[in-house]
Amino acid sequence: MWMDTKPEAEEASRSRASLSRRVLNSLLLCTGDMEHLDKYMQDKLFVLQLAVWGLRGVARVILANNPLSGALVLAALYWASPWQGLLGTLGVLASTLTAIIIGQDSAEVSAGLHGFNGMLVSLLMGVFSSAGDWYWWLLLPVCLGSATCVFLFSGLSSVLDRWDLPVAVFPFNIIIVLYLLCTGPDNPYFPHHPATPAGALEPNSTELIAVEVMHGILLGVGQIFACGALGPSLLILGAVLLYSPLLAIHALLGSAVGTLAGLSMAVRHGSLYSGLSGFNGALGCMAVGGLFFTFSWRTHLFAIASAFLSAYADIALSNLLGTVGLPACSWAATLTATLMLLLTGSLSAYRIPIGQVMAPERNMHSRSQWEAGNTVERESTDV
Repeated sequence: MWMDTKPEAEEASRSRASLSRRVLNSLLLCTGDMEHLDKYMQDKLFVLQLAVWGLRGVARVILANNPLSGALVLAALYWASPWQGLLGTLGVLASTLTAIIIGQDSAEVSAGLHGFNGMLVSLLMGVFSSAGDWYWWLLLPVCLGSATCVFLFSGLSSVLDRWDLPVAVFPFNIIIVLYLLCTGPDNPYFPHHPATPAGALEPNSTELIAVEVMHGILLGVGQIFACGALGPSLLILGAVLLYSPLLAIHALLGSAVGTLAGLSMAVRHGSLYSGLSGFNGALGCMAVGGLFFTFSWRTHLFAIASAFLSAYADIALSNLLGTVGLPACSWAATLTATLMLLLTGSLSAYRIPIGQVMAPERNMHSRSQWEAGNTVERESTDV
């Protein structure tokens, strides 16, 4: 009897191992850039392709290129505010469709590169609007502003490509500042709340609450999408984790660094608690910590330095632009990441060409393969 049950036990063990391996492989297909999905969608309906392109555009805001991550982010926005979710959806669709109509590069469109700026513009218009939710007239500037991002993206890319620099969110930052300058707080059709400088004095200042500061670190990831709710922010962090665990670690680390920088400059407690002090640091840390540079201990320290620089630059710009009621948006992280990409020296050897940027884990794997190939080539040459 023992001899009969032993092969059956071994077969059951192999079957369980095979099932676990299939489940793991299926989960791995949902991570990273999901390049296999693009091949699968080539002969599908245009509406389905547009949905995937739009979701990639949503994920591009958090420096990811994964439609499932985009779906999680969109779910988080609808969870936090259905109105904001609607505006974000409309913004990414308006900019993506504009890019298709005017004949932008199909590879850029399918990768979501023409969607994320439009989404950010629409979200910030909704956040700063003082007309309240479900103010339908706001859909007009949302569509126009999102569409205009495509023209700015196309124009800036022809200039920045000479230095192999990404356009990033320059169009969003430009459009939202122009919109707020055009309308003003007392506009009869599109009024908005004036921004408050980060260093503004609080009349009824109280002691700092440590738990709220810790919450602010998590909210710093959500504030990349102008989302200040804890649950949706955790879901957005999960979307980053799905794309790349390394990127998620740098997002939290950068937000913590930004919060620490805010503490050192005694910014308003509201900025610390709401995550506004952390999101530029998160973006700066993510951009350098494995996305545009291959991850190593040097680039990790470089990413922390980028987070500090982004956070302090954000405080300075918030105090400057806040005097005229304008937000600093993500100017600090965008300018800092661009500056870091222009650096020369030993760190430039870790930089990844913009056209070859993938998930950080894939970047590390590609670099290790390249170094292994060079080692074999040198050994064969020496022989």
